[in-house]
Amino acid sequence: MPTRVVDAAGIEHAKAQHAARIVSLVPSITELLFALKLDAQIVGRTGFCVHPRDKVRRVPKVGGTKAVKIDAVRALQPTHVIVNIDENERETVEQLRALVPHVVVTHPLTPGDNFALYALLGAIFDRDDEALELSVQLQTQLDACATREWPQQNVLYAIWREPWMTVARDTYISAMLRLVNWQTLPDLRGGETGAARYPSFDLDAAWLARADRVLLSSEPYRFTQQHCDALGHDTRFAGKRIELIDGEMVSWYGSRAIDGIAYLVDYASR
Repeated sequence: MPTRVVDAAGIEHAKAQHAARIVSLVPSITELLFALKLDAQIVGRTGFCVHPRDKVRRVPKVGGTKAVKIDAVRALQPTHVIVNIDENERETVEQLRALVPHVVVTHPLTPGDNFALYALLGAIFDRDDEALELSVQLQTQLDACATREWPQQNVLYAIWREPWMTVARDTYISAMLRLVNWQTLPDLRGGETGAARYPSFDLDAAWLARADRVLLSSEPYRFTQQHCDALGHDTRFAGKRIELIDGEMVSWYGSRAIDGIAYLVDYASR
């Protein structure tokens, strides 16, 4: 692996010292750090960093992904803070740059971007072997998915209600769904950052007529069977398959992507 690596913001990072102290502000990254066997160096996390459940309990919380308690981070004296372009506010990241020696920015947009993510963190924190093993497991899942023929379906993937919100086609979620040839509606791209990546929509939108499936995610809004039933009784959704989907499995990158692809293959096969 190279002695210096570049993160999603184009910033180079040298290999960390063995005494590195890591604060993760990204739930899926926190899980990945544990998968890379960095348990002893993880000193802070958000309240949304809940996996692996048996290990994160001992790690202090520093607020939420979009409500980071800067003083709490400072008190932990981290050498590294890991952030994500979608998950964390730019203003927060800039405040952290003034306090923390190394702010590592991540921004995976497709399942295949996990290879670079594993390599990035593996190189910085001297976990190259562990990163390689994750890459092998990810490739196995991608290969297994690619051997199947998936009929194309148009899907609405809902992440919120009041207002209703979905995902643009250049998001990680949409790219995950394309592995099984599910094309998210509406057909739009939101750019690399900003609210347009997760647009709001009206249930009267004309493009909804093209949806074959309606997927109600378990996060960030926790949809329930009651929501499925309500849409099922709405004449605008007559004839459409409406079901719940595990948002963690579809939207979490990092090590979760390995199980997430297997979950999606099974889900799409039903």
